[in-house]
Amino acid sequence: MSSLNNYDAAVQAKAEIQSSVAYKRLIALFDEGTFTEIDAFAKSSDTYAEAVAGYGAVNGCPAYAFAQNSEFAGGAMSNAQAAKIKKIYDLAVKTGCPVIGLYDSNGARLGEGVDMLAGYGNILNSISNLSGVVPQISVILGNCFGAGALNASNADIIIMSKDAKFSVSTNGQGGDCEENEKKGIADIIADGENEAIGKARELMTYLPTNNLSVAPISDSAEPEAAGDDPIKLVADGGTFFELKQKYGENAKTGFARICGSTAAVVSTNGEELDCASTKKIAEFVSFCDAFAIPVVTFANSKGFTCVKSASRLAAAYAQATTVKVAVVTGEAYGPFYIAVAGTGANSDLTFAWTDASIAPLPPITGATILWADKMAVPVAEQESVVEEFKRAECSAFAAAGKGYVEDVIAPEETRAKLFAALDMLAGKRVSTLPKKHGTR
Repeated sequence: MSSLNNYDAAVQAKAEIQSSVAYKRLIALFDEGTFTEIDAFAKSSDTYAEAVAGYGAVNGCPAYAFAQNSEFAGGAMSNAQAAKIKKIYDLAVKTGCPVIGLYDSNGARLGEGVDMLAGYGNILNSISNLSGVVPQISVILGNCFGAGALNASNADIIIMSKDAKFSVSTNGQGGDCEENEKKGIADIIADGENEAIGKARELMTYLPTNNLSVAPISDSAEPEAAGDDPIKLVADGGTFFELKQKYGENAKTGFARICGSTAAVVSTNGEELDCASTKKIAEFVSFCDAFAIPVVTFANSKGFTCVKSASRLAAAYAQATTVKVAVVTGEAYGPFYIAVAGTGANSDLTFAWTDASIAPLPPITGATILWADKMAVPVAEQESVVEEFKRAECSAFAAAGKGYVEDVIAPEETRAKLFAALDMLAGKRVSTLPKKHGTR
């Protein structure tokens, strides 16, 4: 009789858990029929643990995930919840599968006191150990404050629902999506939780399972109308998955497919790169390098505004051993060319459009120094002299003639050239000096 009562209680508990919002969110995340729950009956005080966890397939990719259950004690972190989430990370270590965390919690179980510090700390340690080993995605669907926010922010990519709150502060103030988008903390802002979960599913189609596997390959599709956007010119139609859209707006970063092959894309818009833009690119390149995702850079900028962030950007490119192909689509002078497209960036191949301009100095500076006699004209006429200098001394063909550009191509050739380059470089192997890590 006792065992029957236990069974009935378990069935009732299972039904209660499966009717919760957290369980339903995981069902939405995983492919239909693939979700398997773990530690379903783990207890926390007088109720079940405040998170649902398990594994399954996300768009065909095996993955682990957990969802904090705000319907159970407000999703408050407890020893039971911490142990449950840590088990997810332990399994990811063993199998090399991505981890997706769905965050929605009002804080910690204060009755468990300082034990909560160890719980949060153990999870943070697991997140840190897996960094660069498997992709980690945080999806913020409700409240995420304090130590919970610290854990969530250490994921590789952060997706945030527009109604969520995300801040390391514990007073409940601030942390809305506008603030996190402006500061570059959230990579993607979604209109609601369904779109946020959908973005996580879509993102998984671009990422490798771990740092020893390759990025997914899909069927090729024709690119969108070209215009003057090089991304639309080369990417399979509808495949550009942009990150940090409203942060560092002089650069675009995101994932795309080029003839079905996954690539990371960096594109600058011709303006100077400020601190936010350079930080955005540097972080993106470092992430892609960790998972050997090829980086395609469309270089067009007047230079940098901040030397410190510029040096970090240069270091990110120089240290990255993944495939790197650059296309100079506009202006690339001095430090900017060196940092993202030249030998300093260890670019494998560098192409340039026919009207691109490459030089050690901006044309106006070069003309002032090298063509001083011709610049000795009224100010109103100097612009035409600078343009003449730009055509004569800064052309892509001049750079190619000295071996700094592998080929000068027309814009319409770019897609085919990039696909051939990425295909040929797919087997790239690089040996690096033994060290723990760089300091920039």
